[in-house]
Formats: sequence, C-alpha cells, structure tokens
Amino acid sequence: MNAPHDTRQMTAGLAHVHKSLPHDSAEKHVTGTATYIDDMVEPQGLLHVVPGWTRHAARGRILAMDLEAVRKAEGVVTVLTARDVPGHNDFSPSIGGDPVLAADEILFHGQVLFAVVATSRDAARRAARLARIEVEPLAPIVTVEDAVAADVTVLPDYQFRRGDPEGALAGAERRLSGSFHIGGQEHFYLEGQVALALPGEDRSMLVHTSTQHPTEVQHVVAKVLAVPDALVTAEIRRMGGGFGGKESQANQWACLAALAARVTGRPCKIRLDRDDDMIMTGKRHDFRVDWAVGHDDSGRIRAVDMTLLARCGYSADLSLGVVDRSMFHSDSSYFYPDAVIRSRRLRTDTCSNTAFRGFGGPQGMLAAERMVDAIAITLGLDPLEVRKRNFYDGTRNLTPYGMPVEEWQTLHTIVEQLEDGAGYWQRRHEVRAFNARNHVLKKGLALTPVKFGISFTLKHLNQAGALVHLYTDGSVHLNHGGTEMGQGLYQKVAQVVADELGVTLDKVAITATTTAKVPNTGPTAASSGTDLNAMAARNAARTIRDRLTAFAAERYTCPPEAVVFRRNRVIAGDIEIPLAELARAAHQARIHMSDAGFYASPKITWDRETASGRPFLYFAYGAAMSEVTIDTMTGEMVVDRIDVLHDVGHSLNPAIDIGQIEGGFVQGMGWLTTEELVWDAQGRLRTHAPSTYKIPTASDIPAHFNVKLFDGPGNPEETIYRSKAVGEPPVMLANSVFCAITDAIASLRPGHVPALDTPATPEAILKAVRAMKSGVAI
Repeated sequence: MNAPHDTRQMTAGLAHVHKSLPHDSAEKHVTGTATYIDDMVEPQGLLHVVPGWTRHAARGRILAMDLEAVRKAEGVVTVLTARDVPGHNDFSPSIGGDPVLAADEILFHGQVLFAVVATSRDAARRAARLARIEVEPLAPIVTVEDAVAADVTVLPDYQFRRGDPEGALAGAERRLSGSFHIGGQEHFYLEGQVALALPGEDRSMLVHTSTQHPTEVQHVVAKVLAVPDALVTAEIRRMGGGFGGKESQANQWACLAALAARVTGRPCKIRLDRDDDMIMTGKRHDFRVDWAVGHDDSGRIRAVDMTLLARCGYSADLSLGVVDRSMFHSDSSYFYPDAVIRSRRLRTDTCSNTAFRGFGGPQGMLAAERMVDAIAITLGLDPLEVRKRNFYDGTRNLTPYGMPVEEWQTLHTIVEQLEDGAGYWQRRHEVRAFNARNHVLKKGLALTPVKFGISFTLKHLNQAGALVHLYTDGSVHLNHGGTEMGQGLYQKVAQVVADELGVTLDKVAITATTTAKVPNTGPTAASSGTDLNAMAARNAARTIRDRLTAFAAERYTCPPEAVVFRRNRVIAGDIEIPLAELARAAHQARIHMSDAGFYASPKITWDRETASGRPFLYFAYGAAMSEVTIDTMTGEMVVDRIDVLHDVGHSLNPAIDIGQIEGGFVQGMGWLTTEELVWDAQGRLRTHAPSTYKIPTASDIPAHFNVKLFDGPGNPEETIYRSKAVGEPPVMLANSVFCAITDAIASLRPGHVPALDTPATPEAILKAVRAMKSGVAI
C-alpha cells in the first residue's frame, strides 16, 4: 500500500529522529517502577483529602449542611467548606462558574460541597459519609431535548455560513434530512485524578498534579489561595493517561489539595475513588445533530444545513473550543458548495463536559459520514463512490469556514492506496455474497477518510517554551512545557535534542514538566504537543550548538561549517575531541551553555468574531477500512478486520506513532460501539464503574488489525523535521466501524437508512434491526 520514495535526505545525519526507539519509560511501565503521584514517597505529616457530596440529591438548593459528625470522626483534622477559600472560589479554565466547593446550590449530582482532611484516606472517606445535608430539590435539565425545550445555554449560539444554502437546498435534485444522536465518552484514564500539595515559605505552594496543563493549575491554585502565580509551582513527570480529561478537570483537585495544605500547614494529597472520579468529572460532549442535505442523482452534495446541539453540562468549561472544532470538522473530507453550520452549547444539570481526544472533531466528522451514508443508501450507490465524488479536489477545495485544503492530493492518494491494497472491491463482492446466503448474520464494510486540522483554534495557545542546559561533562538537561501521558512526547523531544547536539540519548536527562522552569505554557492538547515543544527544544539546542560552533571554529582555526557534532564528540577541521572537553573549554571561556527556546506556530489567523481566517497550520490525513459482522437476532457485533493507512508526515518515531494510531482507533471504536453513559431522570450518572461502563478489551480487537504509515513527501509546512501530529486524528479512523455497522443493517432493507445512533451497542443494533424489519428508518 505504500508508494516508495527516497528517504535518504530526511534521515541524513540523524542518529535518533525517524527511528523506532522505545518510549523513555517503557521498561518502567511494564515493570511497575514508573513513579506516578500516588507512588511518590509520602512526606512526614501527610494528610489525605476526600471530597464530600450528597448521594441522595441531584439539582437543588442547599438548605442546611450539618458537618458536626464529620468533624468529630476519628482521624479528621479539619473539614473545608466554601468559607475556607481565601481567594476566588472557582476552578474554571475559562469564563467561570465552577466552584471549588459549592456553597448555596447543587448544580449537578456529584458536585463537591465540602472536603474532609484526615490522617488517612480511609478515615477521610468514612467521615465524608457522615454529613447530613438538606436539599430543596429542583427539576433537573438532563438531556439535549430538555435543554432545547428550556432554551438554556452556557454560551451564545454560533455559526459558519457560505453561499445560499437555503436556496441551494430548495433547488437541489434530491433532498434528505435527519436527526442523529452521538453519545459521550468517559476518559477512563488508568491513573485517576490526583494531586499532592506541599506548603512552603512565604505562602508558596508546590503542587504535584496529574494535569495536561500545569500553567493553568498554577494560575487557578494561585487565584484560589489569593497569592501571585510566582508563589505556586505545578509539576508533573507523567500521567497514567489523560485524553483531555486532565486538561481542565485536574484544576479542582489541585485546588483542594493546596487549600488543605494552606489551612493545615501540612502536606496534603487527594486521590479520587474511581466511582467519584467518573461521577464528578466531565466527559466527551454528547450531541444531537439535525441535518439536511441537497444533492444530485450521482450523490454529489449541493448544499448542507447542519445544526450541532451539544450537551455541555452545568458550566462552559472548554465548550467554546470543543463545539467550534466540531463545526470545523462537520465537513469531514467533503466539499460543501453552499453550507450553514450552526451550533448551540446547551446547559444541562449534569457534570460539565470537557476536552476529550479529538476535542469535538469526532462528533462533527461522524455527522458528515452519517449524511454521506444516507445519500449512498437512498441512491443505491456504494458509499465509497459517493465519498470520493465529494472529496476536496483542485477546484473544490475551500472549507465552509474559508480555509483552503492545500493537500487534497494526499487525501486522494491515501484512500486510493488503501482501497487497492486492502482489496475493497473484492471484499465488497464477498460481503454481498455472504449477506445473500445468511439470514441471521450480516456483514458490513466501510472505508472512511480523516482530515483533521492541527493547531489550537485559540491563537495564543499555539506557543511553547523549552529549557536546555549543556553541562561540562557533555550531558544535557531537557525541560519543556509539554506533559507526558503515555503518548511518547518526552521521548520524541529527547530524540530531537540528542540529534541537534550530536549526543547519544543516554546523555539527555528528561525532567518533569514544571512551571518553575518553563513559564506560561499552553496545555498538551490539540495534537500539538510535539509540534510545539519539540520545535522550542530544537531552537534552544541549536542556539547552544551555534555558540559552541563559533567557539570551536575560533579555537581550532577552522570555518564554522567544518564543525560537526556527532556521537558525543566534536569534529573541528582536523581535530576531533569529546563534547565534554569542548564544553569545559567553553565554560572556561565564559560561553553560555543554556538556552530558553521558544516557538510560536506561524500562519494562524483565525478571527472567531468574523468567522474568517486560517484556524489550522495544516491537516493530518488518514483512512481506515473496517469489516464487521452483526447478529440480527441478538444485536451482537464483532469487528472482523481493520486496515489503516495514516499520514504522519516524516515520522519522528514510527513505533510510537503506530502505537498512537492503534490506541486512538481502539478508543474511538469504544466510543462508537460499547461505551454508553446513562443518566437517570434525576441527573444521576448510573454508569460510573467498570461494572457498568464497558471500554474495549483485548477480545474486541480483531486478529487482522493492519496499520501502516503513509509514505509521502512529508509535511509541506515547516514543522519539526516535516512530521505531522498523531495524537487525535486516529480516533476518527474508527468512524469506519460505525459506518460498517450501518452498512450491515442497511443490507436488510436496501434503500432505507438505519435509525442507528451511537454508541452502537448490541441493544442499539437490535433496535435498529427491528426498526428496519418493521419498515421504520430515517
């Protein structure tokens, strides 16, 4: 499936970049020696913090809160309430509305009302259940439909518009419309929310926090404690998974640990119980998408009218950016000549939904794929043909928000290579034959594309800093603003720095991300961790190397271009010496061997007010083909085979990138097939443990799971060694599984679109099958 091309230029002179090297902590992960926050040696006098809430009430006014029994319980040192907050009682990442400790009302089931600080975690947990809380219940707004009926939002409505979609819809040869529900998703990181706060001199605070955004934790903790940012240090060496769930949601727990440390003067740690974690923290936004499309008899789209109705929860959190990104990706890979993309950010009395891998992109892209499937099914055409007819191309290459699609050829090539290499048409014939001779089991096949924009759509977040030191023994200290959550960011940045300074990887000391070294960083999110932080670290390393090059050229009387750094040694003309020797000489000559590198992404010009500009530096592309089998008697489904071809530009580390693609696909598959969030009519989450919430397991992965990297010319943009981001785009490759399930159900009644929402659980599949057999379809 891979087109050959000469890679000698991109690997020349590089010893580590573009190599499949193991994750820097891989051995520690599998041997259990990797230190997470809860593994850290506990300081003397450590106290434990546990959040307190009422399990009997959801939305309501707090009439009375009797905590006397809690305070008197064994091991309890103190109990914190909103009155104990010296600063601003809010942990919001954006516009506010997120109290650290609720004071007057309960906005959702699971909201924290108080915090118990005790000598042991067990004592704190037992004490927290002794609270007597009287609540006046209020009727909760739980679903999208509830919020639409009540007309309540957390942010103003927003839209993109191009051309005359209403007129084009009215004049189209054919028109289709529908409504589609897309479920949310629990992050289910292996390491739950955790923070350890250590009070210091002069009101200072060190917070070890499992967060993707240390600078935000620093800022929010400082705000809550009423101290300057400079007195708070946030630090994180590694997370046991994040997936967006620790971008803003880590703030509250860091604040509670720090507040407890301030009040008691002792180190304090909070680690959420898994049930509490799932109940109290935000999820992937669930959506209802109302759509209408006008098209011709060949399936080519003429106009689109799409409304994205997002359930945001009780506060705004990151819903502005999440829903905007869903709008940016509501075209998937398809050109809409005339379009209006509308969005509503609906307020519900549930936990505040937040960032999740893909950040709204998966929901928007899936809505587009549902629309294209509907066109193909009603016309009796193969869905792949309809997809290809609507792809961006050389003349139809402007998105609904006005950004040109410059690499449309890459999209076409990837799909064509996967189509041929994985035998789409032969397998389509085999699927039809299987379905014709089987009345109970039905197969489905789908090949879907990915076009995902890379950059933060908030322009100021597209920046990063790094700090690099070269010591006189030739070793290197590396620090940057990115955080490591298992995705291999630290390893990739270390490879870049090692090659820039000509040292072996064992000479590069990777250190924990801390606001004390690199200030004012953005979150590790939007798939931009490597793009931003590796460039900042490269810039720092190059500055140090340039200083040493000039020094060596003068010292050894040779031109600067004759100075080469390689394998811990320096060649200067006819002289070859260890790097350590040159470093010692440079130190004696008072040459600075440290640099704070910086990088800001170019070309980002998005203006949200006018809905114009360029929100992304580039697009990452991919395609996936999935084959499934469903049982029409039970609704059970198995994935038989997956084939993926994905574009990562010139990969910095192919092994890590393939791992990210596999993991992203499986996580996306879980979102679309097994992971079902259920709230009752009172707004209580009923699926808050592994016993009731099903993530994919090893048995859900097909034996035939083929992943290849697209062998193309590399990123045309000036990114780190022409690589492309890989964190989020693979999630949307799993759309092919949902579309294959749709294809299988559609075979029961040709020409009719299955009424199937996500997740496509066995119950949902069986419901859609029965509806098809009874003549009910969208």
